[in-house]
Amino acid sequence: MKRAWTLPILLVLCGAAGAAGLALTGSTAAAVVLLLLFLALAGAHSPLVFPRSVGALEAERRSAADGRPVVYWRPGCQYCLRLRVRLGRDARRVHWVDIWRDPAGAAVVRAANQGNETVPTVVVAGRAHTNPDPAWVREQLTD
Repeated sequence: MKRAWTLPILLVLCGAAGAAGLALTGSTAAAVVLLLLFLALAGAHSPLVFPRSVGALEAERRSAADGRPVVYWRPGCQYCLRLRVRLGRDARRVHWVDIWRDPAGAAVVRAANQGNETVPTVVVAGRAHTNPDPAWVREQLTD
């Protein structure tokens, strides 16, 4: 879990340091803008942006029952963030598995990607798709 928060914490610390430097030189407005920018970046790269993750086994069980895709992801991944943002509200209808929290999920991703932990890996009907187009994933959600 600590690894998932490393990048967001570093972004907040860098933003705070830069803002403090600007504030000391008298550029209060620039300091506020810089800090807000770094806080937004930290939020976008945090696990908070994604719906609650479940374990790989639970996600596979749920997917078998409802036919919805399983998305294997990790915090800090720009492609995972792109998928999440482009899915919009439909992201809650997908089963999300954080591979940094779930070793079984990481194993599924490695098996689908020749030993690499390439994410997002989306599994639909037992078939893995690495970094698919978000529009295609949305199509898989039509009921």
